[in-house]
Amino acid sequence: MMRLFSLLKTALLAAPLYALLLLLGSISLAWNLVAMLLQPVLPARLARPLGRATIALAYRAFWATASLTGMMRINADCLDALRDERGLIFVANHPTMLDALLLVARLPRSACIMKADLMKNIFLGAGARLAHYIRNDSARAMVRLAVDDLRAGGQLVLFPEGTRTVEPPVNGFRPGVTLIAKLAQAPIQTVFIDTDSPYLGKGWPLWRVPPLPIVFKLRLGQRFAPEQDSNALLKQLEHYFRQNMEQRAKDAQPACPSTPRAHTSF
Repeated sequence: MMRLFSLLKTALLAAPLYALLLLLGSISLAWNLVAMLLQPVLPARLARPLGRATIALAYRAFWATASLTGMMRINADCLDALRDERGLIFVANHPTMLDALLLVARLPRSACIMKADLMKNIFLGAGARLAHYIRNDSARAMVRLAVDDLRAGGQLVLFPEGTRTVEPPVNGFRPGVTLIAKLAQAPIQTVFIDTDSPYLGKGWPLWRVPPLPIVFKLRLGQRFAPEQDSNALLKQLEHYFRQNMEQRAKDAQPACPSTPRAHTSF
Protein backbone atom coordinates (compact mmCIF):
# COMPACT_ATOMS: atom_id res chain seq x y z
CA MET A 1 0.00 0.00 0.00
CA MET A 2 2.77 2.40 0.94
CA ARG A 3 4.59 1.58 -2.30
CA LEU A 4 1.44 2.30 -4.32
CA PHE A 5 1.01 5.61 -2.51
CA SER A 6 4.62 6.51 -3.24
CA LEU A 7 4.18 5.70 -6.94
CA LEU A 8 1.01 7.81 -7.14
CA LYS A 9 2.74 10.72 -5.41
CA THR A 10 5.67 10.51 -7.84
CA ALA A 11 3.30 10.41 -10.80
CA LEU A 12 1.43 13.49 -9.56
CA LEU A 13 4.70 15.38 -9.17
CA ALA A 14 5.99 14.21 -12.54
CA ALA A 15 2.91 15.12 -14.59
CA PRO A 16 3.37 18.94 -14.60
CA LEU A 17 7.11 18.63 -15.21
CA TYR A 18 6.71 16.37 -18.21
CA ALA A 19 3.87 18.49 -19.50
CA LEU A 20 6.42 21.33 -19.55
CA LEU A 21 8.89 19.23 -21.48
CA LEU A 22 6.12 18.25 -23.90
CA LEU A 23 5.35 21.96 -24.35
CA LEU A 24 9.00 22.65 -25.09
CA GLY A 25 9.12 19.86 -27.64
CA SER A 26 5.91 21.06 -29.28
CA ILE A 27 7.16 24.64 -29.56
CA SER A 28 10.47 23.47 -31.01
CA LEU A 29 8.82 21.14 -33.51
CA ALA A 30 6.33 23.78 -34.66
CA TRP A 31 9.04 26.38 -35.25
CA ASN A 32 11.27 23.89 -37.05
CA LEU A 33 8.47 23.08 -39.48
CA VAL A 34 8.10 26.79 -40.23
CA ALA A 35 11.89 27.21 -40.46
CA MET A 36 12.08 24.43 -43.06
CA LEU A 37 9.83 26.51 -45.31
CA LEU A 38 11.59 29.80 -44.65
CA GLN A 39 15.21 28.70 -44.98
CA PRO A 40 15.25 28.17 -48.78
CA VAL A 41 13.63 31.54 -49.55
CA LEU A 42 15.03 33.97 -46.98
CA PRO A 43 18.42 35.62 -47.55
CA ALA A 44 20.93 35.26 -44.71
CA ARG A 45 20.67 38.93 -43.72
CA LEU A 46 16.99 38.33 -42.85
CA ALA A 47 17.11 34.68 -41.81
CA ARG A 48 19.79 35.08 -39.15
CA PRO A 49 18.11 37.80 -37.01
CA LEU A 50 14.63 36.31 -37.49
CA GLY A 51 15.78 32.82 -36.56
CA ARG A 52 17.65 33.95 -33.47
CA ALA A 53 14.95 36.30 -32.21
CA THR A 54 12.26 33.64 -32.64
CA ILE A 55 14.26 31.01 -30.77
CA ALA A 56 14.89 33.48 -27.94
CA LEU A 57 11.18 34.35 -27.76
CA ALA A 58 10.13 30.69 -27.76
CA TYR A 59 12.52 29.74 -24.99
CA ARG A 60 11.57 32.78 -22.96
CA ALA A 61 7.93 31.71 -23.20
CA PHE A 62 8.90 28.25 -22.00
CA TRP A 63 10.77 29.61 -18.98
CA ALA A 64 7.88 31.93 -18.13
CA THR A 65 5.50 28.98 -18.17
CA ALA A 66 7.89 26.92 -16.04
CA SER A 67 8.00 29.72 -13.48
CA LEU A 68 4.25 30.33 -13.44
CA THR A 69 3.52 26.65 -12.85
CA GLY A 70 5.89 26.61 -9.89
CA MET A 71 8.04 23.86 -11.38
CA MET A 72 11.08 26.14 -11.64
CA ARG A 73 12.48 29.31 -10.13
CA ILE A 74 14.61 31.26 -12.57
CA ASN A 75 16.63 34.44 -12.28
CA ALA A 76 18.48 35.47 -15.43
CA ASP A 77 18.01 39.24 -15.14
CA CYS A 78 21.77 39.84 -15.27
CA LEU A 79 21.85 39.17 -19.04
CA ASP A 80 19.33 41.84 -19.98
CA ALA A 81 21.80 44.73 -20.00
CA LEU A 82 24.02 42.87 -22.49
CA ARG A 83 21.42 41.66 -24.99
CA ASP A 84 22.25 44.32 -27.59
CA GLU A 85 26.01 44.48 -27.16
CA ARG A 86 27.73 43.54 -30.41
CA GLY A 87 30.65 41.15 -30.85
CA LEU A 88 30.56 39.55 -27.39
CA ILE A 89 31.34 35.96 -26.36
CA PHE A 90 29.41 34.47 -23.44
CA VAL A 91 31.18 31.61 -21.68
CA ALA A 92 29.35 29.58 -19.02
CA ASN A 93 29.63 26.43 -16.96
CA HIS A 94 27.43 23.54 -18.08
CA PRO A 95 25.56 21.70 -15.29
CA THR A 96 22.45 20.61 -17.28
CA MET A 97 20.94 20.11 -20.73
CA LEU A 98 18.90 23.29 -20.25
CA ASP A 99 21.82 25.72 -19.97
CA ALA A 100 21.86 26.91 -23.58
CA LEU A 101 18.12 27.61 -23.38
CA LEU A 102 18.66 29.82 -20.33
CA LEU A 103 21.20 32.04 -22.10
CA VAL A 104 19.67 32.14 -25.57
CA ALA A 105 16.27 33.12 -24.15
CA ARG A 106 17.79 36.39 -22.95
CA LEU A 107 20.20 37.00 -25.84
CA PRO A 108 18.31 37.30 -29.16
CA ARG A 109 21.49 38.25 -31.07
CA SER A 110 23.35 35.13 -30.01
CA ALA A 111 24.44 32.00 -31.84
CA CYS A 112 25.34 28.67 -30.25
CA ILE A 113 28.04 26.24 -31.25
CA MET A 114 26.19 22.95 -31.67
CA LYS A 115 27.07 19.32 -32.18
CA ALA A 116 26.82 18.54 -35.89
CA ASP A 117 24.27 15.75 -35.41
CA LEU A 118 21.88 18.18 -33.69
CA MET A 119 21.70 20.14 -36.94
CA LYS A 120 19.73 17.17 -38.31
CA ASN A 121 17.49 16.83 -35.25
CA ILE A 122 13.79 17.21 -36.06
CA PHE A 123 13.23 19.43 -33.01
CA LEU A 124 16.29 21.68 -33.46
CA GLY A 125 17.91 21.36 -36.87
CA ALA A 126 15.88 23.60 -39.21
CA GLY A 127 15.58 26.39 -36.66
CA ALA A 128 19.30 26.24 -35.89
CA ARG A 129 20.19 26.37 -39.58
CA LEU A 130 17.86 29.32 -40.17
CA ALA A 131 19.47 31.16 -37.24
CA HIS A 132 22.94 30.36 -38.64
CA TYR A 133 24.05 28.53 -35.53
CA ILE A 134 27.54 27.06 -35.83
CA ARG A 135 28.26 23.33 -36.12
CA ASN A 136 31.34 21.82 -34.50
CA ASP A 137 32.25 18.96 -36.86
CA SER A 138 35.19 20.89 -38.34
CA ALA A 139 37.31 22.85 -35.86
CA ARG A 140 38.70 25.15 -38.55
CA ALA A 141 35.27 25.90 -40.05
CA MET A 142 33.80 26.37 -36.58
CA VAL A 143 36.40 28.97 -35.65
CA ARG A 144 36.07 30.77 -38.99
CA LEU A 145 32.26 30.96 -38.82
CA ALA A 146 32.31 32.08 -35.18
CA VAL A 147 34.82 34.84 -35.96
CA ASP A 148 32.79 36.02 -38.97
CA ASP A 149 29.61 36.09 -36.89
CA LEU A 150 31.23 38.13 -34.12
CA ARG A 151 32.75 40.58 -36.58
CA ALA A 152 29.29 41.04 -38.09
CA GLY A 153 27.96 42.11 -34.69
CA GLY A 154 26.60 38.81 -33.41
CA GLN A 155 27.06 37.22 -30.03
CA LEU A 156 28.36 33.74 -29.27
CA VAL A 157 27.20 31.40 -26.48
CA LEU A 158 29.80 28.76 -25.69
CA PHE A 159 30.40 26.10 -23.03
CA PRO A 160 34.17 25.45 -22.91
CA GLU A 161 33.71 22.23 -20.91
CA GLY A 162 32.40 20.74 -24.16
CA THR A 163 29.84 18.60 -22.35
CA ARG A 164 27.84 18.72 -19.13
CA THR A 165 29.92 18.81 -15.96
CA VAL A 166 31.04 15.40 -14.71
CA GLU A 167 34.01 16.53 -12.60
CA PRO A 168 32.78 19.36 -10.34
CA PRO A 169 33.24 22.24 -10.17
CA VAL A 170 33.99 22.16 -13.94
CA ASN A 171 35.47 19.79 -16.49
CA GLY A 172 38.75 20.74 -18.10
CA PHE A 173 38.22 23.49 -20.68
CA ARG A 174 38.63 22.62 -24.35
CA PRO A 175 40.51 24.92 -26.71
CA GLY A 176 38.63 27.14 -29.11
CA VAL A 177 36.96 29.96 -27.23
CA THR A 178 40.11 31.98 -26.55
CA LEU A 179 41.35 31.46 -30.12
CA ILE A 180 38.03 32.76 -31.45
CA ALA A 181 38.31 35.72 -29.09
CA LYS A 182 41.82 36.51 -30.34
CA LEU A 183 40.95 36.29 -34.03
CA ALA A 184 37.72 38.27 -33.68
CA GLN A 185 39.16 40.65 -31.07
CA ALA A 186 36.05 39.94 -29.04
CA PRO A 187 35.84 40.12 -25.23
CA ILE A 188 34.76 37.08 -23.21
CA GLN A 189 31.96 37.63 -20.68
CA THR A 190 31.83 34.88 -18.06
CA VAL A 191 28.44 33.67 -16.80
CA PHE A 192 27.87 31.34 -13.87
CA ILE A 193 24.84 29.04 -13.85
CA ASP A 194 23.93 28.10 -10.28
CA THR A 195 21.40 25.33 -9.70
CA ASP A 196 20.44 23.20 -6.74
CA SER A 197 19.14 20.37 -8.90
CA PRO A 198 20.85 17.43 -10.62
CA TYR A 199 18.00 17.26 -13.15
CA LEU A 200 19.23 16.71 -16.71
CA GLY A 201 22.81 16.78 -15.55
CA LYS A 202 25.19 14.14 -16.89
CA GLY A 203 23.85 10.70 -16.03
CA TRP A 204 20.47 11.89 -14.71
CA PRO A 205 17.67 9.94 -16.47
CA LEU A 206 14.98 12.03 -18.13
CA TRP A 207 12.23 10.04 -16.42
CA ARG A 208 13.52 10.51 -12.86
CA VAL A 209 11.66 13.26 -11.01
CA PRO A 210 14.01 15.70 -9.23
CA PRO A 211 13.23 17.70 -6.09
CA LEU A 212 10.92 20.54 -7.09
CA PRO A 213 10.99 23.40 -7.80
CA ILE A 214 14.18 23.40 -9.85
CA VAL A 215 16.15 26.60 -9.24
CA PHE A 216 18.39 28.35 -11.75
CA LYS A 217 20.25 31.57 -11.03
CA LEU A 218 22.58 33.23 -13.52
CA ARG A 219 25.24 35.69 -12.45
CA LEU A 220 27.82 37.63 -14.41
CA GLY A 221 31.50 37.16 -13.70
CA GLN A 222 34.64 38.90 -14.86
CA ARG A 223 35.05 40.00 -18.47
CA PHE A 224 38.29 38.90 -20.14
CA ALA A 225 39.93 40.79 -22.99
CA PRO A 226 41.33 38.72 -25.87
CA GLU A 227 45.03 37.94 -25.61
CA GLN A 228 47.70 37.01 -28.10
CA ASP A 229 48.54 33.88 -26.10
CA SER A 230 45.17 32.12 -26.36
CA ASN A 231 46.38 28.99 -24.52
CA ALA A 232 47.45 31.00 -21.49
CA LEU A 233 44.10 32.80 -21.48
CA LEU A 234 42.26 29.46 -21.61
CA LYS A 235 44.11 28.27 -18.51
CA GLN A 236 43.37 31.56 -16.78
CA LEU A 237 39.68 31.25 -17.69
CA GLU A 238 39.41 27.69 -16.36
CA HIS A 239 41.20 28.63 -13.13
CA TYR A 240 38.82 31.56 -12.65
CA PHE A 241 35.76 29.32 -13.04
CA ARG A 242 37.13 26.69 -10.66
CA GLN A 243 38.07 29.22 -8.02
CA ASN A 244 34.77 31.12 -8.22
CA MET A 245 32.56 28.02 -8.15
CA GLU A 246 34.49 26.38 -5.32
CA GLN A 247 34.10 29.54 -3.25
CA ARG A 248 30.42 29.76 -4.17
CA ALA A 249 29.88 26.18 -2.97
CA LYS A 250 31.52 27.01 0.37
CA ASP A 251 29.46 30.18 0.80
CA ALA A 252 26.24 28.29 -0.03
CA GLN A 253 26.61 26.02 2.99
CA PRO A 254 23.77 27.27 5.26
CA ALA A 255 24.37 27.79 8.96
CA CYS A 256 20.77 26.69 9.58
CA PRO A 257 17.90 25.50 7.38
CA SER A 258 16.10 28.22 5.46
CA THR A 259 13.21 28.36 3.01
CA PRO A 260 14.08 30.02 -0.31
CA ARG A 261 11.69 32.64 -1.66
CA ALA A 262 10.23 32.22 -5.11
CA HIS A 263 11.76 34.38 -7.82
CA THR A 264 10.20 34.59 -11.24
CA SER A 265 11.93 36.77 -13.80
CA PHE A 266 10.95 35.37 -17.18
